[in-house]
Amino acid sequence: MTESAQLTVPRIYATSPIRQRLSAPSRLVALAVSLACLAVLVTAAMIRPNGGGTSTHTQLGLAECQFLRTSGIPCPSCGMTTSFSWFVRGNILASLYIQPMGTLLALGAAITFWAALYIAITGKPVHRLMRTMPASYYVLIPVGAGIAAWAWKIFIHLRGIDGW
Repeated sequence: MTESAQLTVPRIYATSPIRQRLSAPSRLVALAVSLACLAVLVTAAMIRPNGGGTSTHTQLGLAECQFLRTSGIPCPSCGMTTSFSWFVRGNILASLYIQPMGTLLALGAAITFWAALYIAITGKPVHRLMRTMPASYYVLIPVGAGIAAWAWKIFIHLRGIDGW
């Protein structure tokens, strides 16, 4: 092996000598993503969390959960709106208790708001940071967390302790 081959840094860890900037349409997409996340969080702040742990979404004019009504078991998204509503009020414990996946999604929306706003303003791409994590983590961890959160929601609902 030659000396120059030993000193080569893998491309993923090497910084690009060319300063990268996103195009105007890409920055507009980042701004749209940021505003969409902000809209979700503001909507959650405008509604009152239901003390029963579900049905907060009915304040938005949506129908009650037919899965819960028919089966008596909460659906995977039962409690998400309530969880978001508690999250934006700073009551993280209530948010976690009502629907743990809702807390993670609300946190993700808050982080995405700031990251997308940063990208829209600066034009700096952050995709290189995402490349350091294996792609399977983007699917397996959220799906596992979602299943565990649903199991928790079913457990507290069947025990009659799903209110806050």
